[in-house]
Amino acid sequence: MAQKLALLSLLVPDYERAIAFYVGKMGFDLLEDTDLGDGKRWVRVAPTGADTAFLLARAVGDQQVAAIGNQGGGRVWLFLQTDDFDRDHAAMLANSVHFEEQPRDEPYGRVAVFCDPFGNRWDLIQFNPEPA
Repeated sequence: MAQKLALLSLLVPDYERAIAFYVGKMGFDLLEDTDLGDGKRWVRVAPTGADTAFLLARAVGDQQVAAIGNQGGGRVWLFLQTDDFDRDHAAMLANSVHFEEQPRDEPYGRVAVFCDPFGNRWDLIQFNPEPA
């Protein structure tokens, strides 16, 4: 049996704000939004065609609330790969996604750091083609 990474849990302050950002501004697909009762929901979002999705997990309790936006310890820890950096960068700017910097070219590709509204730091990245 092959294995793959199916879900990555992302702590958020509330479901509606997270859906509004990831689906409304980032253009991710809302794969599932199931009411589990007692204020809990199973909410999965992912970039179109992605193999791995995010489970948007509403933080409960002081420890989880304190971790919102800091699951990567202040580092970029999420990497959104694109096949057209300029297209996606422009679309994200048009949707008021906050970039911390101007796009830059690195040995591995074109990249720019952005933040979601909860403080998570991401790279929008288009990797250079691998040499033939």
